[in-house]
Amino acid sequence: MSNFGGAVIRIAMLSPIAWSTPPKKYGPWESVVSLLTEGLVKRGIDVTLFATADSHTAAKLHAVCPRPYEEDKEILVKVYECLHISEVFERANEFDIIHNHFDYLPLTYSALVDTPVVTTIHGISSRKTLSVYKKYNNSTFYVSISDAYRCQELDYIATVRHGIDIEGFTFNDTPENYLLFISRIHRDKGTREAIETAKKAGMKLLIAGFIADSEYFMKEVEPYIDNQQIIYEGHVSQERKKELLSNARALLHMINYDEAFGIGVVEALASGTPVIAMNRGSMPELIMDKETGFLVNSVEEAAEAVKMIGSISRKKCRENVEKRFSVDRMVDDYIKVYETILDKCKRESVRPWGYYKVLSEKPGYKVKSLTVLPEGEISLQRHAHRKEHWYIVSGKGIVTKNESKIRVLAGDSVDFPVKQVHRVKNIDNENLVFIEISQGDYLGEDDIERLEDKYGRE
Repeated sequence: MSNFGGAVIRIAMLSPIAWSTPPKKYGPWESVVSLLTEGLVKRGIDVTLFATADSHTAAKLHAVCPRPYEEDKEILVKVYECLHISEVFERANEFDIIHNHFDYLPLTYSALVDTPVVTTIHGISSRKTLSVYKKYNNSTFYVSISDAYRCQELDYIATVRHGIDIEGFTFNDTPENYLLFISRIHRDKGTREAIETAKKAGMKLLIAGFIADSEYFMKEVEPYIDNQQIIYEGHVSQERKKELLSNARALLHMINYDEAFGIGVVEALASGTPVIAMNRGSMPELIMDKETGFLVNSVEEAAEAVKMIGSISRKKCRENVEKRFSVDRMVDDYIKVYETILDKCKRESVRPWGYYKVLSEKPGYKVKSLTVLPEGEISLQRHAHRKEHWYIVSGKGIVTKNESKIRVLAGDSVDFPVKQVHRVKNIDNENLVFIEISQGDYLGEDDIERLEDKYGRE
């Protein structure tokens, strides 16, 4: 098995339950979770996938929701969301990392467990949910799926762009003469704008995808479906989707919002199909303008781009995806994220007096939790670059501060300016636990001058 510092890593992979993992048709988040899970298993990593019971995986599958709630409207969504999430956190101590792909709700469980939680933010549905992300900003880890979709109010451990199963998409250098819209039918996705573009360009348009907004479909899409120039194929299977992508002259992605990523765009490029997209959100990170497609700002510009689509090398579209959006690259990136998290959260068991854990670290400050075992004693020391504030969480101790000795209990706090001599000794039969906040221009563990140490580390 793959290991991290000699130990096998155990990942709890929390997938949404709107669709199965992988999805039968639509389900972009579930699709990414599936590709990542299977990629990690191939590397020998121990993964437990929490998903719907009809999901398929080489990992260990754990499910409480029998079917996707989008496919079975009898399922009470909130009940099964709560049951699904609670299964992960009630088993938290079995895992080294919980990887959350289920939006903001699992974050509200994160402070109840010691296992670090990393959340891939696939999309923030509303700024009203941002308060949840902000509350857990300093106690969990966030991954963005594009640089464009980073929220300035949050901190991120990395950007990991999605990968796709490139070999699952057939490259086609001799497409048919139609344009394609394939996504959920919704105003955000620009279905109506795709229709307008096709009409202005005088091209056939095939539309595929499930109807996410029935009123929008009836008013803005259905009146233009004539089954000659504008054709709606319905909610198609994965096989039909790949066929449509491979044979299309170009994909129209006329979004009306700042999209976080856009898996369909990458899938089209993998098929050799150029993409004409509104220049919003992550699109400049996916499409090389005038090389693998066109970034436009209006329906009129999109219609003009259709006329120039022959200038795009379909081979280059495929090669670009092979280089930048493979599953292997995505898995590599996430393994680096896991390594970073484990390094930040690990206990330093080499300390003879006990152990510590870094809770947060930013330029200028570091927050640690320190546990001093019974009879344990931190060395008499001072720091040249940082001052410290200690807050006693539990236990009893004696703090040395220059020549003074102070008895401390839970709720007490002590401050140490730069270069002040200090130490603490546990005088109880229970662990002494305290929070240390360090501030200064250098916070490395080697900024310690030991003056006296019972373990011989002077």
